[in-house]
Amino acid sequence: MFDTIIRGGRVVDGSGLPSRTADVGIKLGLVADVGRLSGARETIDADGLVVMPGIIDVHTHYDPQLTFEPFATSSCFHGVTAVVAGNCGYSIAPCARKDHDWLIELFARVEGMSPNVLREGLPWDWDTFPSLLKVLDGRLGINAAFYVGHSALRRFVMGDGASERPATAPELEHMRTLVRDAMTEGAAGFSSSQAPTHVDQAGRPVPSRRAPFEEVATLAEAAGERGPATIAFLAESAVQGYDAQDRERLIELARRSGLPVIVQGMGFRPGQRAKWEDQVRFLEEARQRGAAIFSMLRTQPFMRPFNWRRGTSLFDGVVHWRDLPDLPPAERLARLRDAKFREQLRWGLDHPNTDPKLGSTLPPPALDRVFVDRSAARPDAVGRSLAQLAQEQRAHPADVMCDLAVADDLETQFLWNSESPEWIAASAEAQQNPHMIVGTGDGGAHADRDDGAEWSTYYLRSWLLDRKILPLEEGVRRITRVPALLTGMRDRGTLVRGCPADIMMFDPTRLALGKKQLVRDMPGGEERWQVRPEGVVRVFVNGRTIVAGGELTGETAGRVLKIGTPPS
Repeated sequence: MFDTIIRGGRVVDGSGLPSRTADVGIKLGLVADVGRLSGARETIDADGLVVMPGIIDVHTHYDPQLTFEPFATSSCFHGVTAVVAGNCGYSIAPCARKDHDWLIELFARVEGMSPNVLREGLPWDWDTFPSLLKVLDGRLGINAAFYVGHSALRRFVMGDGASERPATAPELEHMRTLVRDAMTEGAAGFSSSQAPTHVDQAGRPVPSRRAPFEEVATLAEAAGERGPATIAFLAESAVQGYDAQDRERLIELARRSGLPVIVQGMGFRPGQRAKWEDQVRFLEEARQRGAAIFSMLRTQPFMRPFNWRRGTSLFDGVVHWRDLPDLPPAERLARLRDAKFREQLRWGLDHPNTDPKLGSTLPPPALDRVFVDRSAARPDAVGRSLAQLAQEQRAHPADVMCDLAVADDLETQFLWNSESPEWIAASAEAQQNPHMIVGTGDGGAHADRDDGAEWSTYYLRSWLLDRKILPLEEGVRRITRVPALLTGMRDRGTLVRGCPADIMMFDPTRLALGKKQLVRDMPGGEERWQVRPEGVVRVFVNGRTIVAGGELTGETAGRVLKIGTPPS
């Protein structure tokens, strides 16, 4: 007797093999059989639906949220059943009691999380990495694996010195021991960042950026002693395209750890074919030299609404603009009106920061892709880009944005939409490369500007069902079985007998992204952006339904996925 039979759906099993119409039987949380089945306590009609493994999201920052909200909303609504958290060197463990406020402010600054949400939500019933995993196991609504983060390690061992200097030999040995302990308890691996876009709440480089590369490699080596696992690393030159030194360092990390290395930023950007082809050659060379290097690939366009009343972090790499969100709204409005300050704003947009010593080097949005989404004062401007309006008015785009914001008392809603024919062509080509890992939603982070959890629905709808750049079966494999194998989740991402019943069911005729909207569903009633999908019928985690008809059921069936292993 099965607990559940999902009857008559199009089963896409995650292997990449051709799909088939079949029944899926679930018993004791596992896929018990696939075929023509009968005899179950519950039967679910899946006629006309796709039945596939739950999606695995390799790059998230859900570890703070999962301590007080177990389902990783909004990812679970989009069919995600397992996440990897603790990326970019930022994990919530280890963390000493005296550093709780520091860690909250770090996540708020670097990952765009609300400090009020974290202060009210985080229960802080852990301190070490192993104690965090023990606390979360049995509390989760989805499955989750966790990196031990470099910045957290440095702060735990070095205190405020973590943000100022290299580690001493005893401090490095202490960090090695903590990495080994974390891996023994099942950590997903080790993560670190040296990216100049990552600055802390005091405007300093985050702790991992103060570490010499030898420290990074030593800790990655320690993680490799307790594999299978991965190393997640964001290099200093990632935004610019990885220079020769960083490329050699990626290969060294892979070879010294014996693990796959996951990076970011090696996608094909429109108009940069030579850089893309150079990166492809490097990835192949690395493979020939025994280094498995993969890059997260963002396959959904940026669709980020913002206004100057709430503020935005999109201009963190632009001098003068990046200071505006820290001002009270009245002063912000006065600055945007001020003719002298306007000169500085014009200069800033024309000269984005490229020097890590001067703060974040985050490139600002291209102004021909920033549109007026809503304006009470200028309804005629809605739907037009800042570049277009500037050309028509023979004005600088900075003045156009300031004039609109002032006229609407800072409430003008702008929309950064990076989707264009050139972006579509470049992204489609990048997806053909086996070193690219579909994802980069940053789930749990940047709720002040986006809901990156929408990536998987966009991928299924736009790339597989509409554009058909890959057969559905192969596309599903790319977001289920491939990330499972890469990250050491050996029995996830597939619908075969004996594997956990993590399952997504969707209606291919209705699957679509809903409207992006602000919701207040976090501790303290803070706002965040959210996009719910349409057409996701049901999501199972370990055989139990966590989402039905687009709503949570309350079932907490998730588990901490133990990736690292004790020494033999």
